[in-house]
This record gives sequence, C-alpha cells and structure tokens, in this order.
Amino acid sequence: MSAGADSSFELERERQKLIDELAGEHGPDWGAQYGPGSFGCHELLDRASLLTDQLEKSILSHPPCLQNAEWSALASRAVESLRELYQRVGAEHL
Repeated sequence: MSAGADSSFELERERQKLIDELAGEHGPDWGAQYGPGSFGCHELLDRASLLTDQLEKSILSHPPCLQNAEWSALASRAVESLRELYQRVGAEHL
C-alpha cells in the first residue's frame, strides 16, 4: 500500500470513529439534522465561507507567508480547498 493510500485509509478510519462517537452521544439518527437543506448544513456552508475569508486575510496575505513560496503555496491550496468545499456543500444544500 502506498503512503497516499495509507493516509486515505487513516483519514477514513478517523472519520468513521467520529461518526461512531456522534451516534453514541446523540443516537443513530443524529445525521438527520445535518443533511442538505438543514440548518446544520447551512452552518457548515457559513463556516467554510468564514474560514476561507479569514485564511485569505490572516494567513495567505501575511508577510512571512508571502515571502516564502512554499508556505504561500500551502496556504493557497488551503484556501482553494475550502472554496471547493463551499461549492460542493452549496451545490447539494441549496
């Protein structure tokens, strides 16, 4: 198995663990209040937008980040990822 596959496996395992914890705390139907069209989903959309703006203002345009091409590229990818998340959530939610 490659390092990328190992990473994907670990991410999915952690996601499933968090889902199990939510089900343990809130019952098996916990996800109903977070599906597309729900307030919970709208909240995720809002947070993605808010954090994208914050990341651009606080990190991407911060002088040390601008001075270092590697850091700037990482910050730019983070902004792009949050924008993509916003678009995908919005496409299903709205």
